[in-house]
Amino acid sequence: MSRGSSSGRNDRGGNSNFGGKPAGGRNGNGGKSGGKSYGKPGGAGRTGGKSFGEKPYGKSASGKPGEKSNPAKRNTSAARKNSERAFAKERFGNSVPNNYARPTQRARAQARAENQAAREIHGEQQDGIRLQKAMANAGVASRRVCEEMILEGRVEVNGNLVVELGTRVDPDKDRIHVDGMRIQTNQANRYFVFNKPKHVMCTMDDPEGRRTIADYFKNEHKSLRLFHVGRLDYKTEGVLILTNDGELANRLQHPKYEVPKTYLVQIPGPLPRAVSNQLREGIKLEDGWIKVDDLKIIATTPKHVMVEVTLHSGRNRIVRRMFDAVGHPVQRLVRVAVGPVQLGDQKQGTIRSLGNQEVGHLMAMVGM
Repeated sequence: MSRGSSSGRNDRGGNSNFGGKPAGGRNGNGGKSGGKSYGKPGGAGRTGGKSFGEKPYGKSASGKPGEKSNPAKRNTSAARKNSERAFAKERFGNSVPNNYARPTQRARAQARAENQAAREIHGEQQDGIRLQKAMANAGVASRRVCEEMILEGRVEVNGNLVVELGTRVDPDKDRIHVDGMRIQTNQANRYFVFNKPKHVMCTMDDPEGRRTIADYFKNEHKSLRLFHVGRLDYKTEGVLILTNDGELANRLQHPKYEVPKTYLVQIPGPLPRAVSNQLREGIKLEDGWIKVDDLKIIATTPKHVMVEVTLHSGRNRIVRRMFDAVGHPVQRLVRVAVGPVQLGDQKQGTIRSLGNQEVGHLMAMVGM
């Protein structure tokens, strides 16, 4: 809804309830809806999936029954656990799984031999900065923990495994991966996610005088010359990524990489199973065939249905055109995720910087 609306939007931002029921919670008769919760976590109600509320993903910190809490012990344990993975303290990045498998002992030994042979041929590299310093500057972890990561064989530079300290890199040119994930070492590149409200144009200037995203990015746009990744139409709300990294932006929009986008769609109900199957199997539009990657019914009321739809197509107004084609015109549309970047509880009309882990996963999705 727009800012001036008095209904359909909660105080936490753009993910208000569709049709008056919380997504993924219990209804008045004790039944469960089958989807994720996109607002503040409920109290006694149990959601049907992950919660996008105030708490980060992961296990709770509760101890064994009857055991007294020991803050010092808990903090030490948490610090040790945080040192075991890159960007461990990032809140938003924790929701993204990393299936990276560490190299074997044989692979580390081979990499060590190759590093020594390269030094004998080319000598010690004197240009650039030490690898662990570049990693620490990128926010991976402290320099000491970064050194441990290098020795454990968790770091690659330009596709080559590095297992010894002393390697120097150029942060603006070299590609560094930690646990299989690209880290952003070029400090000039900036990445933002904007929760776009309804009735805002996806442009930096509008001749008709309507609100644009430039009204929210006045300072950042002047200094960084930002441009948006993809578009959301005038009436659509939700996740919009803006950056000055042209290579990443171009790849995220390229059909080759099939970056998934997830939407919450409110349509007139009921939604027959035959229609949802038709959307999964594919329908023909004026510009070709299209089908959703995934479709879930999140909540229903006598007059409305809320559906979660995931697809990777970037065609113009594709979600609205698909539901128009099956006779269920969209009443409200919110994009809640682009790849690993999720809306969470970000308030409507606000901007946040993407975390290093989110940027790393975006790069991994498009082969950077």
